[in-house]
Amino acid sequence: MGWDAAALPDARGRTVVVTGANAGVGYFTAEQLAGAGAHVVLGCRDPERAEAAVSAIRRRVPRASVEALPLDVTDRRSIDAAADSLLARDGVDALVLNAGIVHPPRTRRTDAYGNELVLSTNVLGHFRLVARALPAIADDGRIVTLGSLASRLGRLRLDDLQLEQGYTSWRAYSGSKIAAQVFGFELDRRLRAAGSSVESIVVHPGYSTSGRTPGIRGVNQPSRLKRFADNLQAAWTQGKDDGAHVPVRAVLDPTISGGDHLGPALWTKGAPAHAPATRATRSPRQGARLWPLLEAASGQPFPLP
Repeated sequence: MGWDAAALPDARGRTVVVTGANAGVGYFTAEQLAGAGAHVVLGCRDPERAEAAVSAIRRRVPRASVEALPLDVTDRRSIDAAADSLLARDGVDALVLNAGIVHPPRTRRTDAYGNELVLSTNVLGHFRLVARALPAIADDGRIVTLGSLASRLGRLRLDDLQLEQGYTSWRAYSGSKIAAQVFGFELDRRLRAAGSSVESIVVHPGYSTSGRTPGIRGVNQPSRLKRFADNLQAAWTQGKDDGAHVPVRAVLDPTISGGDHLGPALWTKGAPAHAPATRATRSPRQGARLWPLLEAASGQPFPLP
C-alpha cells in the first residue's frame, strides 16, 4: 500500500547487482534503480549487449552510475570470477537474480557440465553465485529471486530434476521457475536459522511482454507485428518496464521482509504488491529436499544451517 513507482526512495550510496540486465525485466530493473540513485552492476553474458544496455541507461538516466560485469550463469568459471569481483567490493546491498531462459529449446539440451540447460540457466548458476558471493552482501542486504506465474501451472519433479525422462519446453520452464522460488524461500529460512541479517525475497513480474515495452536501441526493438500481436492482449499484459516495478520494490521498500512474495496487484499486471505463493514453493519439506540436489548439480556446497 502506498508504493509509488514514479517516486522511488533515494538509493544513493547503495550498490545493486542485476543478472541478465541487458534486456527485458532485468534491464528496466537496472534502469529504474539507477534512476533512484543506486550504483547498478549489470551482470551480462554478451559484452556487446551489456555495453548497449549501459549506454542506454546513461542516455536515459541523467548522472546514472552503472557498470557491466561479465557473467554467464551456465559457466562455473564465469560465475566464480563474478563472485570474486563482488567479494572485492565494499559491499553489495542487493542481488537481483533475474537472468534466465524464457523460451526454452524444444528438445533437451545440456550445459558443459551435463545439466539440463534451462535448469542450469534459471536456477543452478544463481545458486552457485549466491553460495560463493554471500559474504559480499551487506548487513540487511537483500537477495531477490525472479519467479514466474508459471510456477502455478506445473510441478517440480524432484525425482527427475534434470528432465531426463519426458522433457518438454513447458516442463523445463515451469519446473525451473518452481525450483527458483523454492530456492528463494528456503534460502530465507536458512539465513534466519544462521542468524544472518540478509533477506531473501521472491517476486514475479506478471505477464510482461516486449511488444508493450518502450523501444530502446540495442535493448528492446520489437517488430511491428510483435507490437500488434502483444497489444491485442493489452487487457491482461503489461510492458517489461512495468514488470520491473516488482523487483525494484523488493530491493528498495523498507517494509518488505525476508520470505515475502511480490507480484503485480492484478496477477498478470498492475502495481507491485504482496502476492500469495503456492504451497509447493513455500514448503520447507520441498526446500530441504531440493537444496542438496542443487548443491550436487551446481558443484557448489552451500553450508548454511
